[in-house]
Amino acid sequence: MTGPEPGAPDAAGGPDAAGGPDAARGPAGPGAPDRSRPARLTAWVEGRVQGVGFRWWTRARALEFGLTGVAENLADGRVKVVAEGPQPRCEELLAVLESGEAPGRVRRVITRWGPATGGLRGFVER
Repeated sequence: MTGPEPGAPDAAGGPDAAGGPDAARGPAGPGAPDRSRPARLTAWVEGRVQGVGFRWWTRARALEFGLTGVAENLADGRVKVVAEGPQPRCEELLAVLESGEAPGRVRRVITRWGPATGGLRGFVER
């Protein structure tokens, strides 16, 4: 088994973990990105999320929300989800990822928010 992807928050939520206690809620407050602009949500989903249809389910939800991106298995057992589109729609995807409705069992979701970079077409599973 290899370590986390370079630059990815660590699974223990240590000093490399993105955000703070409110990271799952998205950016807010002074200096937060403009919610009317396209956003990029990167979410590292921990738990029993591989081999249970989680990526397929995530893709279906993301397409319902009109998002582009990718859901991919990582070697450490997590699933990395990258989604771009209107920030409120990305927040909706994050909410369903955390809702308990997803296949398998989501233990924790670590997030990173940023501006959309473009270049993504559709929503794919890897």
